[in-house]
Amino acid sequence: MQVDAISSISEARAIDLSHRTVIVIDVLRATSTIVTALAYGAAGVIPVETVGQAKHCFVPGDILGGERYCKKIVGFDAGNSPLEYTNDDFRGRRIVLTTTNGTRAIQKAVRAEHIIAGAFLNAQLCAQVAVKLKRDVALLCAGSQDTFAFEDGLCAGLLLHEISNIKEATHDTIFMNDLGSMVMSAYLHHADNLLGAIQQCASAKRLAKLGYHQDVAFCSAVNTIPVVPRMVHQMMIPFTGVISS
Repeated sequence: MQVDAISSISEARAIDLSHRTVIVIDVLRATSTIVTALAYGAAGVIPVETVGQAKHCFVPGDILGGERYCKKIVGFDAGNSPLEYTNDDFRGRRIVLTTTNGTRAIQKAVRAEHIIAGAFLNAQLCAQVAVKLKRDVALLCAGSQDTFAFEDGLCAGLLLHEISNIKEATHDTIFMNDLGSMVMSAYLHHADNLLGAIQQCASAKRLAKLGYHQDVAFCSAVNTIPVVPRMVHQMMIPFTGVISS
């Protein structure tokens, strides 16, 4: 199995995503929010690029969610804090979500065989699903404004570590690109204090300045939510395939 890390949306064109499973990673905060919303009973999340597309997709009963530059979009029902989506108001409802980076990264991956959302929150199960789907994998870091975001790289490193462990247990081999090797090394270096490392990232500092300290801590927790969002007919819903132990 080939597993390649991609540093940002702008670099996605360098690797052919067709016939691959793409794991989109936007730790702070889009993929963490999607994972959380589905875990708390949302019917699905429709990720779109623009505010106009979000309004076009909206039907009565839906939730309009999203942010631009970390702030809730004026007139929307919710922003992009995963903690907003933990109450019963969202249970059974579709969420139409647009964010600065994460939902754009999901749309960038539309040529892929499978698209799933990865985060620290669901890393182990996400790796298991990726292996189960039996395709080469691309770890697409959403980044920030088309540049690499270290927290996304750390998450990609964790996912690579988890996939490597699964393959090692079955005596299979994975091959990774240079960036994949680098982010896995970075994850292993910081594994004992992930929150501390993430708090030093530019995105985390920006969120903290805006009062979202709790989001940073929440999104840094590893393997706390056993849900893997998968794109089906333009909507992210929980993966329901059986994973053997």
